[in-house]
Amino acid sequence: MLIVGCDYHPGFQQIAFVDTDTGELQERRLQHREEAERFYRDLAARGMKVRVGMEASGQGRWFERLVAELSFELWIGDAAEIRAKRVRKQKTDRQDAQHILTLLTEDRFPRIWVADWENRDLRQLLWHRHRMVQTRTRMMNQLQAVALNEGLRCKRRLWREKGRLIGLRVLRDLFQQVLRPSFRGSSEIFDLPHVAGGVGSRDGKRSTVG
Repeated sequence: MLIVGCDYHPGFQQIAFVDTDTGELQERRLQHREEAERFYRDLAARGMKVRVGMEASGQGRWFERLVAELSFELWIGDAAEIRAKRVRKQKTDRQDAQHILTLLTEDRFPRIWVADWENRDLRQLLWHRHRMVQTRTRMMNQLQAVALNEGLRCKRRLWREKGRLIGLRVLRDLFQQVLRPSFRGSSEIFDLPHVAGGVGSRDGKRSTVG
């Protein structure tokens, strides 16, 4: 088996690895991601059993997928505990990789459980969707507030086709009256030609959208 201590960085990884059959120890610096991917795929092509140890990181998703694809073992370690087990205060990338390798070979590596990359990708997508829904809700609330201030009592009807046209007309008028003088030379920003026709002009009375 090949045991690999990996000091992972976004642009590269410094590794120290030992072959448990021969005792041969080597070190390499692999650039991401072509060189690193070529190195590990070569090991898989040679039929090597590989165990990779690295600190927990939020920037190595592609590397975790690669290791899983090649059927290698990936051990994720608690970064704070790994640092606490260090004897020397001096810190370099080579020493970090050697330190992780030492912990792996001496069965002192502080392994932690992490969800597989598929579940973490799904959680990331759900979180992104949640943030997008929040952004949409804030924008809708702000537009409703503008409509109420300008005399439009639409509620949910503001988001129907006719309500959207009237709302855009109100925004255009508001921009022209309040904001446009501050944006000299940029009049096209506030022009809404696609709603210029087909909608009655706003007057001082409260309006509703049917």
